[in-house]
Amino acid sequence: MKTVEHLFEVTGLTIDEIAERAGLTVERVAAIAEGRWTPSPHERERIATAFGVPLAEVSFGHTMNPRNIRYGRHGLKENF
Repeated sequence: MKTVEHLFEVTGLTIDEIAERAGLTVERVAAIAEGRWTPSPHERERIATAFGVPLAEVSFGHTMNPRNIRYGRHGLKENF
């Protein structure tokens, strides 16, 4: 299985190209590629088709730790 981010690296396609092929917004495709958004089943099919690979070969889902994002953006405010 390959992540969407890996498929971008392997194919050399851009987010704009995949967004156009999949009929999705650039922002949504970027969020999916970065692991910030878990796509719906319909979006998964569209992304896989846009890359020209079977859906079963693509791994989707969150890959970023939300806690780290929060602390990275706002600083650690809790007193431990």
